[in-house]
Amino acid sequence: MMNNTRRGVLAAVAAGTLAFTAAACGGDEAPAAAPSAGGSAAPAEKIELTLNTFGGGENFAYDDAVAQWNAAHPNIQVKYVNLTDRFEDTYLPQVLQWLEAGSGAGDIIGMDEGAMGLMAARPQYFADLGQYGLDSRKADFPAYKWDTGVNTEGKLFALGTDIGGMAMCYRTDLFEKAGLPTNRDEVSKLWPTWNDYLEVGKKFKAKVPDAGFVDGANTVYESVLAQEAGKNGGQIYFDKSQQLIVDKNPGVKAAFDYVQSLSTAGLTAKLRSWSEEWNTAMQKGGFATMGCPSWMLGVISGTSGEGNAKKWDVAAVPGGSGNWGGSWLMVPAQSKHPKEAAEVLNFLTGKEGQVAAFKEGGNFPSSIPAQQDPAVAEAKNAYFNDAPSGPIFAASVAQLSPVFFGEKHAQVKAAVGEVLVGADQGSVKWDEAWTRFVEEGVKAAG
Repeated sequence: MMNNTRRGVLAAVAAGTLAFTAAACGGDEAPAAAPSAGGSAAPAEKIELTLNTFGGGENFAYDDAVAQWNAAHPNIQVKYVNLTDRFEDTYLPQVLQWLEAGSGAGDIIGMDEGAMGLMAARPQYFADLGQYGLDSRKADFPAYKWDTGVNTEGKLFALGTDIGGMAMCYRTDLFEKAGLPTNRDEVSKLWPTWNDYLEVGKKFKAKVPDAGFVDGANTVYESVLAQEAGKNGGQIYFDKSQQLIVDKNPGVKAAFDYVQSLSTAGLTAKLRSWSEEWNTAMQKGGFATMGCPSWMLGVISGTSGEGNAKKWDVAAVPGGSGNWGGSWLMVPAQSKHPKEAAEVLNFLTGKEGQVAAFKEGGNFPSSIPAQQDPAVAEAKNAYFNDAPSGPIFAASVAQLSPVFFGEKHAQVKAAVGEVLVGADQGSVKWDEAWTRFVEEGVKAAG
């Protein structure tokens, strides 16, 4: 993910935008088809559609899927443009600018979970996918994934791509050095709860003082927060009436307090996620564990490099479930080819497209038929000691609870995350951090 905020760069959404050159194309419309690379009716003229996404391969990983589509549809060609690694402070502001201007956006755009509340509240910007028959796909998705793609007018405007089911990645070489078990099943049994995880961290640190037990504040906070949200009505920073509850939601405070307990016990490596220091520590064994949504496996293998293959493995996350991240695709109303764009979106979010993305980038599908495909359900990850990644993440997402994302979720997430990182690294005092956390959240919410 490099500097990707999706799933975590901590920067303000209000930051300046970059000038990208990716625009929707014009032409005649054609009817939509089932989610298959080979099932469309060809338009009379050849058209090109633009697909805009963000992040590295761990976000969408559509090179293979788009190639499949283009090979089967010579008259409906897709140009895949991954605009930037940075979601919150670059991609999102740019896309909002295009949507407000009525031009410039791709025919299909990807969107991270943190901005889905913002998009759902702006139905005028997006095509009604139900108009093209995609509302028939409801049974293909978990309820919360489907419901997040329904806007404030009750219309389907987006379909889900991947889902960020949680696990815990760990370094077997550092665990061995600490005298801890290295077998993933035995490791999972070490920490059925987050309190157990903390105690294992203390034992690790006593034996391996020169490495952090966990990378830093961000990955653990997001892991705990996902579970706490499920215990508190699926709410995080906003309630369903769009009222800020950052200081009222016990789940937010519980996640904050847990990170503080890890940090003050000296168990973090005090690293900012997606920084160069974080990348280097991953390569050199600077920390032993990190919260791992499914897409994080691609980040680790890509960053750590082949020299660290087999040194990483995957265990269950404390608490057993959770979700961090996940994206959706939508068709901007400004597209001149909404029917064709909906057809491509249908394929990419269907079984074939999501299995292809999983094979290419490890993105765990939100499509239930794709989850059940043997290529996913029986998948092993060679880099992580042949960890059964398919079954591990399937078990994690099976227990997910719906989460509500307020219109300004991304802004608040970025602002409060900065406070957490600052407290972990020492620029903010922990006894002042909660007050600062709330204050920055209030400012970000406007």
